[in-house]
Amino acid sequence: MKKIVKFIKYTVIITIVLLITALLFPTWTSHIKGNNSVSALEQVKINGSNHEVMIRGKDKDNPVIIFVHGGPGCSEIPYASKYQNLLENNFTVVNYDQRASGKSYHFFEDYSNLSSDLLVDDLLALTDYISDRLGKEKVLLIGHSYGTFIATQAASKAPEKFTAYVGIGQMSDTVGSEIDGLNYVIQQAEYDGNAEDVLYLQGLTEQVENGETFTPRKYIAKYGGSSRLIDNPDGNIISMLFSREYNLLDVIRYNYGLSYSQKTLLEEVMKNPLPTKVKKLELPCYFVMGKYDYQTSSNAAKKYFDMIEADKKEFIAFEQSAHYPQFEEKEKFYEWMCDTFIK
Repeated sequence: MKKIVKFIKYTVIITIVLLITALLFPTWTSHIKGNNSVSALEQVKINGSNHEVMIRGKDKDNPVIIFVHGGPGCSEIPYASKYQNLLENNFTVVNYDQRASGKSYHFFEDYSNLSSDLLVDDLLALTDYISDRLGKEKVLLIGHSYGTFIATQAASKAPEKFTAYVGIGQMSDTVGSEIDGLNYVIQQAEYDGNAEDVLYLQGLTEQVENGETFTPRKYIAKYGGSSRLIDNPDGNIISMLFSREYNLLDVIRYNYGLSYSQKTLLEEVMKNPLPTKVKKLELPCYFVMGKYDYQTSSNAAKKYFDMIEADKKEFIAFEQSAHYPQFEEKEKFYEWMCDTFIK
């Protein structure tokens, strides 16, 4: 009996030590070889709040990209370096966790004023910081998913800060996009003979059409409207824990921030979608869409693209991808980026 008690005692102690180690284990981003390379992961005070910023590239003199992640609340820092290794050859790539997201979520900070307007102001302040730090007059702005809701507004508000705007998984008329997504998953469920899914999804039709709810993302993922050539990278806790950039405490912050950000910010994208906010961009504009994207419908994005005024605009379809064309077809995306922005 004493041996059992002793074993349990040591097991508990070891478990506590492992948990504390996982919670507090130092995080970093891997080094990039080169005399003029940069590989930094740091907290920077932006617009009054500490933001986690990751900067990576083989040559600081290369053009600079600022990536604006989606969600709301879905940091891409834990997996970005896995997919952007090619881009780092010819660009300096900046990822950051938005206010109240991921490593930028701070338990005792007041987020009662969180709004898309504040996130736009944060992005513009971050752009100034990055431009000063890397000695650039302008940077390339790329938004992904909900990040396009923020980045499109930032590009409209301060076009002089950016060489161009690229929207990947571009948001548009939210209700129209959600209806496209719902019709797609119902069609796929019928094709697969999943009568239970069909019945449940059909029951959501009125709510989706009235802008009262989103098409459930788990069904979009189940039927290939989220990702097709890779596993959906967002919210993969195990992958986060095995990344260099996140530890257990960061994963906990990620989940708190995700819940708070989505509860606070998603209502606006239904009531005030992008076509009501931005009708003109005074800089080159590119929409990069996966053909099978039904999280942010490619069809709805094309309608917005046709409507928006821009100095120059181009709609680029990735035929094999869904919501993550920059990751699913990363070689093709890299080639397009170089062809378009490396002079």
